[in-house]
Amino acid sequence: MSLERPELAFPVELIRPDLRDFTGYSSARTSAPTGTPARVWLNANESGVPNPADADGASRRYPEPQPPALVEAFADLWATTPDRVVVGRGSDEAIELLVRSLCRPGGDAVVVTSPTFGMYAVSARLHGVPVIDVPQVDDEPRWGVDTEAVARAAREGGARIVFLASPGNPTGSVVPLREIARLTEALADQAVVVVDEAYGEFAAQRSAVTLLEEHPTLVVLRTLSKAHALAGARVGIALAHPDLTAVLRRVQAPYPLPEPVTELALRALAPAALEATGEHVGAVLRLRDQVGRWLRDLPGVRTVYASEANFFLIRCDDPEALLHTLGAAGIVVRDMRHLPGLDDALRITIGTGPEMAELRSALDRDGDAAATTSAASTPAPPRPTPTEESPA
Repeated sequence: MSLERPELAFPVELIRPDLRDFTGYSSARTSAPTGTPARVWLNANESGVPNPADADGASRRYPEPQPPALVEAFADLWATTPDRVVVGRGSDEAIELLVRSLCRPGGDAVVVTSPTFGMYAVSARLHGVPVIDVPQVDDEPRWGVDTEAVARAAREGGARIVFLASPGNPTGSVVPLREIARLTEALADQAVVVVDEAYGEFAAQRSAVTLLEEHPTLVVLRTLSKAHALAGARVGIALAHPDLTAVLRRVQAPYPLPEPVTELALRALAPAALEATGEHVGAVLRLRDQVGRWLRDLPGVRTVYASEANFFLIRCDDPEALLHTLGAAGIVVRDMRHLPGLDDALRITIGTGPEMAELRSALDRDGDAAATTSAASTPAPPRPTPTEESPA
């Protein structure tokens, strides 16, 4: 007698009604013949000879829409089955596919929790889908998502998707797994909860992938752009219930990943490369702790938010002056003042050790100059004797 539990069903009513029977574009690869192995391919109007720049002809033919070896590699990495994996052009494409597949233009809404990654709202608006914002709670030194408020807003606004970034961008905070599970259960008959784990490798919390089998309406996004150092390759995945991944694949444009990108991604998922990525993540975490300590001691920096990602969100007295100082030193950080409630905020990525040393040097020089100017222009009481301890 088998002890395996039957797989929980994905509620088909969450799919856009006009796409439930949509079969998608039948490409030359998806409609390849079965039976006798094909030897002569004349069905896709491809060139019969390779380009001189591609001597071995690796890119002469169209690639597989969902490269089996890559799908299998991602499934192995996340201890799941290939039918739960959709690969695409970074997490951005997965976001767009979810909005396209689940939301009726002008009808079903999406919920976001600002401040957060801007592509959730961009994708929604490009599809004519309303955006409901449930702002996060700024509880220095962390941000928090009020999942109960999110559930209420989703119910009242007729939302079909809830986007949660965990760790968040630009907040660096995670949404506890128990709250993700509770929110997914609360909205299971109405909305899909999407957990974007682009920075998941840097977080202490385990992945929401571990919740997938118990929650058919949960989707987890991952990427090779951050910890795996392949931002230029644009490789991302959605992990979801097989019934939903089948829909996402049908609405996806043909041939999302070029052959050279697939080969690069496969090399990045090989055991030796994954081990090196793990070592890199460990180095970033150690450096993140060091940088956080000295950022908190800088004059003019009021808040350095706790981070479970590879960056810090900071609030400062004069962000414009800080940007000018860093720009003069050839250092670029992210200006976050365009986001609601962050009119004094910047985001700083944890780069290499030498890059962080340059950042510190530029900020220390600026702090010394500011202190000298202030002392020369304004009488001040005697300063206390500085401590011998310097920030690590």
